[in-house]
Amino acid sequence: MEKKTFYITTPIYYPSDKLHIGHSYCTVATDAIARYKRLQGYDVMFLTGTDEHGQKIETKAKEAGMTPQEFVDHIVVGERGILDLWKLMNISNDRFIRTTDDYHCAAVQKIFKTMYEKGDIYKGTYKGKYCTPCESFWTESQLVDGKCPDCGREVKDAEEEAYFFRLSKYADRIQHLLEDTDFLQPRTRVNEMVNNFIKPGLEDLCVSRTSFSWGIPVDFDPGHVVYVWVDALFNYCTALGFDNDRYDDYDKYWPADYHIVGKEIVRFHSIIWPAMLMSMGMPLPKHVYGHGWLVIDGGKMSKSKGNVVDPYALSEMFGVDALRFFLLRTFPFGSDGNFSNELLISTINTDLANKLGNLVSRTTGMVEKYFGGQLPAGREDAPEDCELKKMACALRDRYQAEMDKLQLQNGLDEVFKVIDRANKYIDETAPWALGKDESKRDRLASVLYNLLETIRICTTLLQPVMPDSCDKIFAKLGADDKCRSWDSANVWGVLPAQAVISKGENLFPRIDTDEALAKLDAMQEAQKKAALPAVELEPYAQENVDFDTFCKSDFRAVKIKNCEAVKKSDKLLKFTLDDGSGTDRTIVSGIHQFYEPEQLIGKTAIAILNLPPRKMMGIPSCGMLISAVHKEHGEEKVNLMLIDDSVPAGAKLC
Repeated sequence: MEKKTFYITTPIYYPSDKLHIGHSYCTVATDAIARYKRLQGYDVMFLTGTDEHGQKIETKAKEAGMTPQEFVDHIVVGERGILDLWKLMNISNDRFIRTTDDYHCAAVQKIFKTMYEKGDIYKGTYKGKYCTPCESFWTESQLVDGKCPDCGREVKDAEEEAYFFRLSKYADRIQHLLEDTDFLQPRTRVNEMVNNFIKPGLEDLCVSRTSFSWGIPVDFDPGHVVYVWVDALFNYCTALGFDNDRYDDYDKYWPADYHIVGKEIVRFHSIIWPAMLMSMGMPLPKHVYGHGWLVIDGGKMSKSKGNVVDPYALSEMFGVDALRFFLLRTFPFGSDGNFSNELLISTINTDLANKLGNLVSRTTGMVEKYFGGQLPAGREDAPEDCELKKMACALRDRYQAEMDKLQLQNGLDEVFKVIDRANKYIDETAPWALGKDESKRDRLASVLYNLLETIRICTTLLQPVMPDSCDKIFAKLGADDKCRSWDSANVWGVLPAQAVISKGENLFPRIDTDEALAKLDAMQEAQKKAALPAVELEPYAQENVDFDTFCKSDFRAVKIKNCEAVKKSDKLLKFTLDDGSGTDRTIVSGIHQFYEPEQLIGKTAIAILNLPPRKMMGIPSCGMLISAVHKEHGEEKVNLMLIDDSVPAGAKLC
């Protein structure tokens, strides 16, 4: 009989830097779902990859002194890059796509032209707000406190010739899709999409750029490159062979069963993506699932905040399966989860060392101790066996009910309820006492077999999460392939009665919390230092200033009430400051190339106020704002000296 198909994807990751534990969370979860469906007997296609075009990549490559292709190659296929990380994390993807792959680029050009010829893409002029890190255009009304609603960063005014996709044409159909079907999951994401993006008026989408060149060219209009989200989203189809001859799996696997994405890109996948598919006349994916973030102290992990967690370091220290288990056991998949090293260590010690590891170690150890590693044929059942057997045999259905809803943590919880019951069963039956009485030999054999069968069933259902560790447990049990199948997971008595059992190594040794935390703190501190940019110090001034003259400088805290660019100047910003005197002060500073005016309004800075006024571009400047100047990657950088906003205006600082 032909297997049912199941197609699942991660987002394709943006290789502007090394990936952190948040990216691993998404990929490990998707991998566990793919492995779960394979365990059930499905023909699974699991896709992941990288989204390699866009202005941010072009800019970062230039800063690094590389071509864009060299830059993304370094992040994706370089040492300890993305491919190495997924190999380390035991990710079982069937295919990996890079949007710089030739077949994908050619297919996207055909797709763009098809939508253009249909009239769903038209030429115009874009004028609005643009967030470079997110590669996203926004209207003024969509901004939050004047900043990008997705990442909270500053946006810039942008105006250029561009092509637009008639997204507004599909607003009603998208709203119906979201509100009246289970397309977007979890359901809590639906109101956000409808209320924030569709009901205020779904605007047409800019789908080409002319201000940078790192992208797929619009082949019928030189100078335009395809906007990154058109390029990125269609990867889910081109990777199957749509509009290309590299693969021939589109008819077999499309539509996707699940796109697994982080909540920050739900809008693109639940509004823009289905609209484009509607335009192309293609079937829609069955589900988009927007999972939550791993956060630290309530804030999203961010390289700029210096709070990212390195999955390489954690895997090398605790083991890959322990890290995979922690990610899926601890956090509800649809919600944010607060990551901490303490929680990681506690989960490993409690669930893996004390519960599962202890159960496996005690049971296999007692079989070796009392029976030399092989149970005898004689058995003696007792009423206290019934509850454990009943729980173990009913486990698969309870587990499946949770896994089918992608509630991975609940599926694992069901498994550990049975593991807890098995540990309690050991205390109830006291096999160490039975082992002292030769007349209880058959009863002891029955108790230990019941424990081995329970371990077998639980291990079968843990395979999607901890594949390598489960293989080792099965080896301890002497379990062949028939003993670890989905069909055997709700059947009692599958493990051969006289299977050869070996205790072997302790799979999950208990972690010394204080020692591990100290090591992690030291590693993460070293990573933060390594991530700091190389700074080239300016030469020291040769001319000395006497101390008395320096002490006459009046350093004060000033509040930036307003900031605006000086006309006809690329460098100057005009600041209106509250210096505590009750009268606004104007200072002009040449830092426009390092800051946009809106970044600074409301901040508290340091200024010298008792300098003689001087005119700059005809504007009287009464004082000087203090900045730090250094060189980064050979380029001069300026950082304005900003201080805590709680310092009052006019406070004397020196």
